[in-house]
Amino acid sequence: MLAFFDVLVITVYIILISSIGLYFSKRQKNVNDYFKGGERIPSWAAGLSLFGTILSPITFMAIPAKTYSTDWSYFLFNLSVLLVIPVVVNLFIPFYRKKNIKTAYEYLEIRFNYIIRLIGSISFILYQIGRIGVILFLPSIAINLVTGLNVFTCISLIGGISLIYTLIGGIEAVVWTDVVQVIVLLGGIIISLFIIISKTYGGLESIYSIAYTENKFNIFDLTLSFKKPTIWVMLIGGFFVNLTTYGTDHTTVQRYLITTSKEEAKKSVFIGGLLVIPSTLIFFFMGTALFVFYKINTNLLNPNFIYNDAIFPFYIVTQLPVGVSGILIAAIFAAAMSSLSSSMNAGAASFSIDIYDRLNLGKSEKNLKIARWVTFSIGILGIFFAFFMASKEIMSLWDEFNKILGLIFGSLGGVFLLGLLTKKANS
Repeated sequence: MLAFFDVLVITVYIILISSIGLYFSKRQKNVNDYFKGGERIPSWAAGLSLFGTILSPITFMAIPAKTYSTDWSYFLFNLSVLLVIPVVVNLFIPFYRKKNIKTAYEYLEIRFNYIIRLIGSISFILYQIGRIGVILFLPSIAINLVTGLNVFTCISLIGGISLIYTLIGGIEAVVWTDVVQVIVLLGGIIISLFIIISKTYGGLESIYSIAYTENKFNIFDLTLSFKKPTIWVMLIGGFFVNLTTYGTDHTTVQRYLITTSKEEAKKSVFIGGLLVIPSTLIFFFMGTALFVFYKINTNLLNPNFIYNDAIFPFYIVTQLPVGVSGILIAAIFAAAMSSLSSSMNAGAASFSIDIYDRLNLGKSEKNLKIARWVTFSIGILGIFFAFFMASKEIMSLWDEFNKILGLIFGSLGGVFLLGLLTKKANS
């Protein structure tokens, strides 16, 4: 269970995040403010927000868990974003800024027709509702296992706070809370890494030698197979996954539209993309350090502990000093909130602009009110989806969800590339 001081740290963090949303609520005068921040966001903040949006709590827990139980096979998958940055900077951003688009899917109508835009927008909105549910559900299970806090309470707390500050503060609140959350995230895991190194007998040298002996640093699997995490799967698959994410997912495309200029948008991509390098090294090494720590200290690991994705939260609660545990649990909350708020705001932007405005379903002076109602609806649907998964104890839904959405989003990314790289292709 968490100590009183840990709960106090988490409470202070939640109050801080909520205050940021309240502050920016006063600046939301129209839909341009609500969805594009009046195009006044500096590139460094947009870059940190881009990084925070992509780094979900699933990543925060799953990467250390993966390297804890296996090796560094997925290392190149994360770094494949470096292959994508030049394409996004030189192909996608110049086009989006030149056409002054409001959502990524507006491009699909410009290039093809409205039906293609509508399909793209609806696919994106459904994906965001599902993503909100999964991002709420999985970390809530882990926190429940290691702290005893009720799963439904975790879902309500994380989802409710994210919804409130996103609802009232718009994209500016999302971006500036992301900045705080990224600092908490990276600061928290760096602190925990230093602590685990100091607590491991022999320190860094011992961790490296034991992990090396156990083949925990394997990265390059040159086997000609697409059924295992080989170098071919990591680089080719990673390239197209990241190309779709950075080039066509409106949660990221939105970051290219909120800065003051095309050049600032490009800087934000470099900042967000380059942060992947140190963060990947830290997260992967954290999992390896956990493996060595519990190999040396087998008595500290609960023999009934079977949920590997919760190994990092388990370490946080059982081994870190009081106060530091609170910071790390707050970091898991931060990873969730940064992804959730982006999904809510971007999903609402897509509905408001691609469907409501495009079909002239209401008066323009009511657009900000509609934007907030849609944000609320998407957030609530995502929270209910998380409740549904929790009540049904669905543990494998994430895999099935990824298969279906891989088909949808993979195809959608292909449509964008088809439009950008060819002239003959039509609707």
